[in-house]
This record gives sequence, C-alpha cells and structure tokens, in this order.
Amino acid sequence: MQQKGAIQIIEWEDLDKRKFYSLGVFMTLTTRATVYPASLIRTRLQVQKGKALYSGTFDAFCKILRTEGLRGLYRGFMVNTFTLISGQAYITTYELVRKYVSQYSPSNTVKSVVAGGAASLVAQTITVPIDVVSQHLMMQGQGEHLSRFKIKPKMMLATKRRPTFGQTRDITVQIFAADGFRGFYRGYVASLLTYIPNSALWWPFYHFYAEQLSLFAPSQCPHLILQAFAGPMAAATASTITNPMDVVRARVQVEGRSSVIETFKQLLAEEGIWVMTKGLSARIISSTPTSVLIVVGYETLKRLSLRAELIESRHW
Repeated sequence: MQQKGAIQIIEWEDLDKRKFYSLGVFMTLTTRATVYPASLIRTRLQVQKGKALYSGTFDAFCKILRTEGLRGLYRGFMVNTFTLISGQAYITTYELVRKYVSQYSPSNTVKSVVAGGAASLVAQTITVPIDVVSQHLMMQGQGEHLSRFKIKPKMMLATKRRPTFGQTRDITVQIFAADGFRGFYRGYVASLLTYIPNSALWWPFYHFYAEQLSLFAPSQCPHLILQAFAGPMAAATASTITNPMDVVRARVQVEGRSSVIETFKQLLAEEGIWVMTKGLSARIISSTPTSVLIVVGYETLKRLSLRAELIESRHW
C-alpha cells in the first residue's frame, strides 16, 4: 500500500521533452483564455481612484459586460497571447533550476523556493513589455481616462468592423513615442518584487498543502485530486502576501510612475492602508481557476510526457 503523504514529483530528467513542449503550449493558451477576464477586472480595480468606477469585482464584471460586451472582457487578449513564450521559459527554468539545486540540497522546499524565484525572473523579463501594452488595452473603454494612452477614435471605429492588431500597434507606437524603449519596461522592478516572491511562495506552499492533504485523504485517493485542491490554497496564500506590491505594480505601469517607493507612499496617503487590498478578491478569483487548471494541466502534462520506460513504474 502506498505510504500516506508520499506525493510523487516528476522531475525534469523523467520527461520526454518533445511531448512536454508540444502539449505545454496548448495547456498555457487554454489557461490564459479562461482567466483573462478576471485579470482585466483586477487591473481596472487596482488602477481606479477609490471606487470611482466599480464598487467591487462583481460590479466591475456586470458593468463591463453591459457597456462593452463580451469583447470588453478580452481587451488586449491577442497581444497577451505572446506571453506563451514566457510560459514555456518559466516551465523550463523552473525544472532546470530544481534539477541544479538538487545537487546541493535534498529539501523540496529549498528547491521550490529557488526554482520558483528564478523562473519568475526569467519569465517577467519577457512578459513585462507585453503586460505594459496589454494593460493599457485593458483600460480602454470605461477605464480609458485612467490610462496615459488612448486608442484613436478612427482606430476604434475600424476595429468595430473587424478585429485587427490595429489597437495594439496604436498603443505600442504611443508608448515608444512618449517613453522610448524604457517605456516597455516601466514597472519592471515592481513586477519582479511582486512575481518573484509570489512564485517563490507558491511552489513550496503547493507542495506543503498537497502533502498535508494526503495525510488526511484515503490512501487510494488519486494524487491529482489532492494537488488540484493544494494549488488554489497555495495561490490564495501567495496572492494575499504579495497583493500590496501588485497594486503598486499596476499603478506604476498604467499611470507612468517611475518610483516604486514614492508610489507606495502616495497610495497610502491618498487612500489609506486598505488600498493594498485592492483587486485582491479578483486576484484570488482569478488565481483559483488558474491554479486548478495549471496544477491539473501541468501534472497531467508531466504524466503524459513521462518517458515510456517509466510509465509502468509510477503509481498515481
């Protein structure tokens, strides 16, 4: 009988890399399409002054759907799909760093913290320019007055007739004209301060919750079910801890601020300590299905990508 608490982890060397990457692209795209509306709502909630536009997550969802339609919830999604590159870079970095750290420490927590942080550093370096453009696109519509850059009226009329990359090009040109190449990395430090800790916390909490759940679950309970519960629990924990910096990051990128510290001070002075919880519910709502999809998808992906000679030797 399988020992309780013994969650088997598939390591990098156990994988058929060709299967792993081909299936991974489909998994990442599906996940992003599912949770994108919640990410858009979170951004608008974090950038608005007080409760000028929306009183909360559900209110924002209803108003955007009513005034902008379903397409309003997917503003900027096409450009955001380019983050598929960063998704693959994240996975590769995480697994390779885990393998490297294992040479120096057998601790799963140490491997998860170091690998998660390193993976986020690599991914954010690729993602931030895409995020800067997509966040300005997210703010068009009801929230456009909060963005430094606005889509030209002629462009908006053209995009109503047929979907194009015209809006993306328009915003990209405006950012470059105003700030140069550095404009695409506005908020880079804030992003690193948000996502490196978030990633470094998520992985060890994920493994910790999975192990704890397995102690109480029946011995024949599939590990994938335990992991599917552990993912959202880890995401809620990490999101709550890192949300203050996520609020600062959103303001820096959308409003064109340059100082993380000054932005943090100004937010506290203008809106009080509760400003640091802005968008937290939307973030948790977004991260819950994301984590379930990522965990189920990623763990299934790794099982499907196991080298042929290992399949029969593993029990899940």
